Amino acid sequence: MKNTHYKKMAGTAAVFISADYQNASPVERDSLVWNAEELHLSELPEQRQQKPAMATVLALEGLEYYDQPENGDIRQVECMGVEFVYSARARAWVQLEAG
Repeated sequence: MKNTHYKKMAGTAAVFISADYQNASPVERDSLVWNAEELHLSELPEQRQQKPAMATVLALEGLEYYDQPENGDIRQVECMGVEFVYSARARAWVQLEAG
């Protein structure tokens, strides 16, 4: 992961987007940032599982109740046009860098 700084999406327990994300997005206003180490991104597996797309980041939050995510799962979030990877140790979805 090239970018090492992330902000938490407002209204979510654990969805993080790149601090450099250029489009409009609701992030928490406390100005806190997390780095890749804090989100345990180095512990993601090389082989990742592509899962069905979700409409919004809020839909990622409810997956634990009906489709438990596994470390390295990837989901496209359609409203943002970006992918998120699940970090099991952080229990968080983190935006993947393009390319």
